[in-house]
Amino acid sequence: MQFSVYQESHIGGRKVNQDRMGYSFTRDALLLVLADGMGGHLRGEIAASVALQTISTMFQQQAQPYMKKPQRFLEEALLAAHRDIHQFRHANKLPETPRTTIVACLIQHNTATWAHCGDSRLYWMRNGQILGRTRDHSHVENLIAKGMALPSERATHPDRNKLWNCLGADSLPRVEVGAGVGLLPGDLMLLCSDGLWSMLPDDEIVRRLQAQTVVSAVPDMLQAALRAAGDASDNVTALAIMWQGSSVLDNMDPVTETMISTEALPEDLHSTTIRDTAPPALSSDTAPSEADAFDDDEIEKAIAEIRGAIEKSSQILK
Repeated sequence: MQFSVYQESHIGGRKVNQDRMGYSFTRDALLLVLADGMGGHLRGEIAASVALQTISTMFQQQAQPYMKKPQRFLEEALLAAHRDIHQFRHANKLPETPRTTIVACLIQHNTATWAHCGDSRLYWMRNGQILGRTRDHSHVENLIAKGMALPSERATHPDRNKLWNCLGADSLPRVEVGAGVGLLPGDLMLLCSDGLWSMLPDDEIVRRLQAQTVVSAVPDMLQAALRAAGDASDNVTALAIMWQGSSVLDNMDPVTETMISTEALPEDLHSTTIRDTAPPALSSDTAPSEADAFDDDEIEKAIAEIRGAIEKSSQILK
C-alpha cells in the first residue's frame, strides 16, 4: 500500500480552532478522519478531539491488519464517537454536549469506503473529474434534493448553515455510509471542513489538486480560502492523499515529501498522526443501534435542536 499524504489546518478569524484531522494506517489499511467542531462557543474542539480519538483507537484495535467489514466498522466507529462525546460531557459536567461534524474514509485493497455526519466533505477525484462527493446533511441540500432550491444556491441560501445531523446531538446521528469504490493509481481523496469548500468552488478545488502535488495543493487551497473569506474566515482544514496502489517505491520522509509505503510493515504495527489532544474518550460496550433515515419533520426538529443548543451555550459562556 502506497500513498502520498498531506494535512493542514488554520484557525482563520476565529478565537479557537475547532477542526481536527488525522490519519492512521497498518500494512494493509488506511484511515482518514476529519471533524469540525460545531459552534464558536460550544467547545466543539472537545467533540472533534474525542471523536478522532475514539475512531482511531477502534481502528488500531480492529485492523489486523485490515477490516473485514469496512462499512460496518465506519458506522460503529462514528456511533461510538457520538456516545463517547455524551459520556465525556457527563463525566466532566459540561453545561451542554459539544457537537461535531465528521467524515471518515477507510482504504484497503485498493477500495475506499467512507462515512459522514454533517457537512464536512469528502471528494474522490480522477483525471480532473469529481467521481464522488459526500452530500451535506444540511437543510439546503434537502431542499435541493426535492427541487425546492437550485444547486447554485448552496453558497448563498439563507439556510446553508442549518445542519440536521452531527455527533453529540440529543438524537442518534444518521451515519451515511457509502459503497466501496475502486481506486486507481493517481486517484485523489480530499477530506475538508466547510471553511474550505464554502470559499472555493468544486472546480477550483479540483484544478488546484490536479495541477500540484498534495504537499503543495493543500496549503495553496487553504490560503486561497482564507483570502476569499477575509477577516471573518472560519477554521480551514484539509487532509488529502494521492493513491499509488500497491507498487513498491523507496520510502520518503512523511514530514516533507509525505510519500508512505507500508509494504514492509509487520502485520501488527499501527501508525497514527491522531494524538491524544483531549482527555481519553470513554469506552462503551453497548452495541450501536441502527440509525434510521430522518423524514422532513425529524430534519426540522434536529435543525432546531442543534441551533437551540448553540444559542443556549453561547448565552451561558458570554
